[in-house]
Amino acid sequence: MLLHQSSWQEVEAYLDHSKGIIIPIGSTEQHGPNGLLGTDALCPEIIAHEASKTSDLLIAPTFNVGIAQHHLGFTGTITLRPSTMIAALQDWIDSLVRHGFERIYFLNGHGGNVPTIQAAIAESYSSWSLAGESCPYRLQSRNWWDLPGVMKVCSAIFPVGDGSHATASEVAVTYFGYPESVKHVEMTPKIAPEGDFADADDYRKTFPDGRIGSDPAQATPEKGETITMAARDSLITDATAFFRAND
Repeated sequence: MLLHQSSWQEVEAYLDHSKGIIIPIGSTEQHGPNGLLGTDALCPEIIAHEASKTSDLLIAPTFNVGIAQHHLGFTGTITLRPSTMIAALQDWIDSLVRHGFERIYFLNGHGGNVPTIQAAIAESYSSWSLAGESCPYRLQSRNWWDLPGVMKVCSAIFPVGDGSHATASEVAVTYFGYPESVKHVEMTPKIAPEGDFADADDYRKTFPDGRIGSDPAQATPEKGETITMAARDSLITDATAFFRAND
């Protein structure tokens, strides 16, 4: 069930039997020569939408712009300041809690979001703690690749060159979701170098085509389907357990 494709009455009826909702959350940033700018938002969205087809989970609209200042050296990247993202997440949480949601599960697709999401969760809880009141809801964040069993599948499909940014795995998931967007680009070197970076200019100088440690030319829709279905099944199990906790 997708929130954006439901009426308010349908969401109200859903709340009669479940207080949980999944929010895909990602980023809009470069993903190398053959990766889509929306990769980090599209991956959790694709996985969550697949989960909604075979379960009773409710999926919120995707929070699709995150912390990407270090990618601003590449055209098309959009970023939020951490303080802006924390404030926006507070508003999303408060809106959903007002309607009666008690379990909010963030399915994240961008490693750079992790500290800010955790800060937003701490900020949300702190308002209750400082007021000396018991918080009536619980928040959880999980990176889609950290869902149980998913990295094992990714490693089996891409034993070499999956990398750490513009990975073969994430590009494959987007190709499964949007096969019309498959791009065939020759990249040199075949596997990008690994390394660290600071700001946007440093990133662009160190990794000129945007990749880090990856060979995303290996990505295909078929490989993406295998990864997506493994993540879908794991998400259903993980989110359902979270929603039912303390019932």
